[in-house]
Amino acid sequence: MIPAKFEYVRASSADEAVSLLQQHGEDAKLLAGGHSLIPLMRLRLATPAVLIDIGPVKDLSYVKDAGDHVVIGALTRHRDVETSEVVPPLLAHVAGQVGDPQVRHRGTIGGSIAHGDPASDLPAALIALGGTLVVRGADGERTVGIDDFFTGFLETALGPTDVLTEIRVPKASGGWSFQKFNRRAQDWAIVGVALQRRNGGAGVGLVNMGSTPLRARAVEDAVASGATAEAASAVADQGAEPPTDLNASVEFRQHLVRVLTRRALEEAGG
Repeated sequence: MIPAKFEYVRASSADEAVSLLQQHGEDAKLLAGGHSLIPLMRLRLATPAVLIDIGPVKDLSYVKDAGDHVVIGALTRHRDVETSEVVPPLLAHVAGQVGDPQVRHRGTIGGSIAHGDPASDLPAALIALGGTLVVRGADGERTVGIDDFFTGFLETALGPTDVLTEIRVPKASGGWSFQKFNRRAQDWAIVGVALQRRNGGAGVGLVNMGSTPLRARAVEDAVASGATAEAASAVADQGAEPPTDLNASVEFRQHLVRVLTRRALEEAGG
């Protein structure tokens, strides 16, 4: 299908993008890599009157070592996250699972996070790692914890004049695992589990187990109390509300998340 008519403007900085969002209001949408927004526009599920292209904002594309954490510009391509030597291995691995090489060379980590899709892999990895997001808006800059960022289906804490500018990820030296079940290579995950061991516990993020990317708190609590992988994985579906669709029923997703969580715990080790 053909997208509805829209005006196209380019921003040269994050501040200019904020200004343009203020100018055009809720009729405007930001365009980064375009792999989430453009398909919605083609189906006319999204019909922005103004498209603000932030792709040219080069100062939002970087990966830097910041001591006890790593900072990643929101417009950093998936491929650059995948190949970075300072990004935690879990996040680098998950970035390498996004789409195909063409998508990874064009799509951005910030675009994936801001889209807020519960079936996306990267949000679950950031949940497991305990990431923090930096947002710039009309009232200045603020930070948002990953657990507070996703507010509903394809909805986030980003306001109508906000721009996601940076992702901050604590360094991690413990074992990790990413388990993903899909029908075909490059398909969205029917269920996925991202797990990072740390300080005797674990961070666990779930893919496609609710209306938002989820933290498996029951699993984290069980691991922290010394539960075995089998016992901890048995509660992986607690607090989740998985969808039913053409790929899987609620019951199948509940079974899958328990199986994948056990595999992740066993692979990540103690």
